[in-house]
Amino acid sequence: MRIDSHQHFWKFDPVKSSWITEDMRILKRDFLPSDLEPLLLENNFDGCVAIQADQTEFETEFLLGLSNENKFIKGVVGWIDLRAANIEERLEFYSSYQKLKGFRHILQAETDLDFMLGKKFLNGISLLKKYNFTYDILIFPKHLAYAEQLVARFPDQIFVIDHLAKPDFKHLDFEAWVKGITAIARHSNVFCKVSGLVTEADWKHWKFEDFVYCLEVLFDVFGVDRLLYGSDWPVSLLAAEYSVCIDIIEKYMSNHSDSDQRKVFGENAVRCYGLL
Repeated sequence: MRIDSHQHFWKFDPVKSSWITEDMRILKRDFLPSDLEPLLLENNFDGCVAIQADQTEFETEFLLGLSNENKFIKGVVGWIDLRAANIEERLEFYSSYQKLKGFRHILQAETDLDFMLGKKFLNGISLLKKYNFTYDILIFPKHLAYAEQLVARFPDQIFVIDHLAKPDFKHLDFEAWVKGITAIARHSNVFCKVSGLVTEADWKHWKFEDFVYCLEVLFDVFGVDRLLYGSDWPVSLLAAEYSVCIDIIEKYMSNHSDSDQRKVFGENAVRCYGLL
């Protein structure tokens, strides 16, 4: 299957979606499966993985509801309070939902860089494998050293780094990112999403060449077996149309084999998330 491994749905609420600032006003509306399905069809995708954008269990249930109504939503990465005293009870409850594949916390927004290494958080992570859940890591380059400590503690747990860990495409300052992404890629339980490039660049003036160096590093350290394409739609609309985001990666991979391209554009997502 050809899979978009990272996109979002929401019913716009100015309070809940306070992260959407005035310069992001293009996102101040509902984005639902009926908006995405034509884009998937036009670009020959068989399905997608819907990723949480709000840190509530209501969000998880909202996405699961959409996945039940739309077969092209092959998987959901929701949210759960990993630090909760009843975390195992909640994981057991959610394990009955076939399309729920994993969880994510917006780590990049936490004040403490080492939030992910807190005792209660680690306890929650330690239980994910038991229920066959993945964990998506949403961070900036400054968090990579802590994320490496996290993934090293749980070598049997599948982790997925979102958006390459957000290298600084605006200023083309990649030194810290290269060091961190190279180190974390040494852990074979870690996948990485080739997603979110344009949203970390200058929205109005980015160009393909801005991304080449980081893509070269990424493909070198992870190889084609642990990379997943994701659009980051609709957030990506801040800087590019849906098809343009695809074109960036297809252009970069134009000299790769068809087999390599099938892996990055779908097969790895199916394997990583256990999609049907």
